[in-house]
Amino acid sequence: MKSRRSILGALALGALLVGCSKSSAPQQGAAPGASAAPAAGEVLVGAYFSLSGEETQFGKDSQEGIVLATDELNAGGGVKGRKVKVIFEDTKSTPQEATNKVRQLIDRSKVVALLGEVASSRSLAGGLIANAAKIPMISPSSTNVEVTRGREFVFRVCFTDDAQGVAAAEFVTKKLGKKKVGLLYLAQDTYSSGLAKTFSEAVKKLGGEIVVEKGYQKGEKNFRTHLDQLMAAKPEIIFVPNYYTDMVPIAQQAKEKNIPGSMFVGGDGWDSEDLLKGAATELEGAYFTNHYAPDVPWENSKRFVAAYHARWKREPSSLAAQAYDSAKLLFDAMGRAKAIEPLAIRDAIAATKGFSGATGTISIDKDRNADKPLVVVQIKGGKFVYHSTVNEKQP
Repeated sequence: MKSRRSILGALALGALLVGCSKSSAPQQGAAPGASAAPAAGEVLVGAYFSLSGEETQFGKDSQEGIVLATDELNAGGGVKGRKVKVIFEDTKSTPQEATNKVRQLIDRSKVVALLGEVASSRSLAGGLIANAAKIPMISPSSTNVEVTRGREFVFRVCFTDDAQGVAAAEFVTKKLGKKKVGLLYLAQDTYSSGLAKTFSEAVKKLGGEIVVEKGYQKGEKNFRTHLDQLMAAKPEIIFVPNYYTDMVPIAQQAKEKNIPGSMFVGGDGWDSEDLLKGAATELEGAYFTNHYAPDVPWENSKRFVAAYHARWKREPSSLAAQAYDSAKLLFDAMGRAKAIEPLAIRDAIAATKGFSGATGTISIDKDRNADKPLVVVQIKGGKFVYHSTVNEKQP
């Protein structure tokens, strides 16, 4: 997912100092671009996220989740008696910068492991470098199947688009009873087009029909023609596996045409406070598949929500929860590893079974993907509300 998962006016965080005194700013790790100066015995972990650019909110949420996990670890004595320092780098929401920052973290900062990215396109770019350098990497929320394929040092704690696409198709056709489906997606994006393809194939296998399919171009702002063409085909529901940055104007323009929010179903790329800020009313009744919801009925999640709210004074997004889990799972693997060095850490991550996370119980499968629950979230009363669980494995 791209940030899993509208932040067009978001503040650039490239100069963020994690140790600053503001209560809303992360307080663990090095500033993006700063040289690593580890204390004696300190373990260095790299993290690369969109701390500026189009998907800043995803990066900010992820950073906060990792900071919380790291502070909890260090407060308990660290790993094998050593404190962990996370060095954050800003990808500026581009694959090229993801490549550059991963190289810097490995070559200059000498990290033993990596956390990142949110967007599949950027995890693909950074993961190529990490795998070649034999540095273990865990993506919190990149769902495209290619992120881990053939890369024995690259893992994820989220489900894949294959799993999400099938789950969304089953929800639409079986739970909602809709057989005639419209499809709108971002044609030039790995996440959006990949999820659309998987969903479409699954709907057809389940006896449904894609009555109209529209791929739009990156940077489009006027979706009215697409919406007219979609509605002309008389779908019972429209699946839109895109990001919140595009879904806000789509929902606003749909409202102009009297298309109710309940006509829409999305994927985890919708998960952002900015979607609610920009289009909660327009999307009332809409559903989306996700990794997590703040009100899921799991004890580990409740503890995480309480800790996150106490630290950051707001509800966590799924991006924050997944990033928290990625850091916690990495630290757990470090504790189980024979040594705190890349190969041993890689082996320990691969051996993870039944890890109790904020987003559910996680096991790493043979393809280095997460076997875990998937939830359906509904937009109701201006909030994200837990609806149901697919593939339930409670912590």
